[in-house]
Amino acid sequence: MIYLSAPVDSDFTKALPKIEVHAHLSGSISRQCLHEIWKRKKQNDPNFPIEDPLVLMPPGKVDYTLQTFFQVFSKLIYQLCDDLESLRYATNSVLESFLNDGVRYLELRTIPRASPASNITRERYLNTILDTIAQFHSKDKMSVFLILALDRGNTTPAEAMEIIDLAIANKARGVVGVDLCGNPTKGDVTIYRDAFARAKANGLGITLHFAESPASGDVKELEALLSFQPDRLGHVIHVPEDVKREIAKRRIGLELCMSCNVHAKLIEGGFLDHHFGEWRGQECPIALCTDDVGFFCSPVSNEYLLAAEHFGVDRAEMLGMCEKSVDMIFGGEQEKKRLREIILRFKDEL
Repeated sequence: MIYLSAPVDSDFTKALPKIEVHAHLSGSISRQCLHEIWKRKKQNDPNFPIEDPLVLMPPGKVDYTLQTFFQVFSKLIYQLCDDLESLRYATNSVLESFLNDGVRYLELRTIPRASPASNITRERYLNTILDTIAQFHSKDKMSVFLILALDRGNTTPAEAMEIIDLAIANKARGVVGVDLCGNPTKGDVTIYRDAFARAKANGLGITLHFAESPASGDVKELEALLSFQPDRLGHVIHVPEDVKREIAKRRIGLELCMSCNVHAKLIEGGFLDHHFGEWRGQECPIALCTDDVGFFCSPVSNEYLLAAEHFGVDRAEMLGMCEKSVDMIFGGEQEKKRLREIILRFKDEL
């Protein structure tokens, strides 16, 4: 086991069989991919009004605040990916990137968006993504599933039910869960209680963006979200001590996104101040995740490298984290068995 005591380096974290369960499809599209989509649209229509993504999102820029982050989505990404060809191209590019980073199990999440101007219904949007996943060339290496998300700032209760029904109808095609995301400074989460109850009753996994900003760290909101009986929570930043104790007691899976939280200034301070250091000693399983790698430019392998650099996580602890995070996935018992075998093989080969 000499290799277990060797220092953690980028070769190790890339080879590590990783699980990614908090990755937004639209936020995971690389700048180069967005540029290629933009170039095609510009060639087809010289008057296409959107500026080149490489100008709007310069290479190396990662300091997106909550406000600028959501502005880029509305002014750029949604307008570039508003046709099925672009959606297919972007989805394939995202899948390829995660595969090349050593991810062996991926749950992408997306808000099923209708684009009336492009004659795209929620159903067509979802079918396009599911078809692209089904046709992906390396499904034997990386299993891919989908989580449908509700946008807390924009989704009405009626629309929420529509999205839950879409998720239920497409379980056999790889939709495994539902999420509540969007701008954490907007919306009343309690209006989605019935939608999440329906999702739960129909066997869908529930993951929730939780205490992402001070505005969404209100105790009443957090108690309401916990009443939805979530299987996993994302971010868990601005959490009062009594709520932390409840999370630990329930052993809820945590999706922690260090680079996003630091660069977007969702936490005070730098990587050493990240709450990963607090949660790593608790009973809750932890998955290190990217959130929006297209913005924050830190693939999953780098998130594990950051854990080693700033928190002294060694190879043995890293493997233990990966093993524990298997229980967090929504993909079912067969997938859990497959992942445990992959991790065991990886350990044997060290």
